[in-house]
Amino acid sequence: MSDATLHATTRNPDDFAVQIADQVESFLVAVTEVAKGDEPGSTVPFLLLEVSQLLLAGGRLGAHEDFVPDERYEPDPGPEPDVDELRENLARLLDPVDVYSEVFDPYAPRRAPVPARISDDLADVITDLRHGMAHYRAGRTTEALWWWQFSYFSNWGPTTSAVLRALQSVLIHVRLDQPLEELDGLDTDQEPMGDDVLEREAGRVMEEEIGTPLGIRQVQ
Repeated sequence: MSDATLHATTRNPDDFAVQIADQVESFLVAVTEVAKGDEPGSTVPFLLLEVSQLLLAGGRLGAHEDFVPDERYEPDPGPEPDVDELRENLARLLDPVDVYSEVFDPYAPRRAPVPARISDDLADVITDLRHGMAHYRAGRTTEALWWWQFSYFSNWGPTTSAVLRALQSVLIHVRLDQPLEELDGLDTDQEPMGDDVLEREAGRVMEEEIGTPLGIRQVQ
């Protein structure tokens, strides 16, 4: 974003809030639709597109000056909607590439990669975004922007970036005809693994399983 755009969003916080809320709402609706499984052959490409667009909103929030909430304590936005069904549907659609390995902090020396799940990560991101959306719909615009910005730095930004890399990797391997190695024993419930273990347990994905049901159809 240019300096002029940053200055404009500072002068027009309401316009900025509407734009961010629209991007957040678009992501929430799109991922919910993908999780229904009506087009399983396009799961990975659709998710890659939506995650990429969400990160644009995150980048704008990250580049903006800090938002300061109107109240000292966060108002109760109400009960959090359940995401278990969405998580389970995504896990089913993404099997067998749901589990991947990620380094949370690239600046931490020799930090070992840890296993994660795309389905868990997306459900976690959606929970963060819905929390802010509850504030926004209740008319607490500054609170919503503060929450989205804070949670972008503390959780959903890094998480979404990790998911983006995982989805990119799947499509890169498929489009370039580079089969992934088998993943035996890579589990999100186990302790963080060292580089030598990860090297031996790189993936549980078979080439023939990636085309169906995950699908490689290009999203226009």
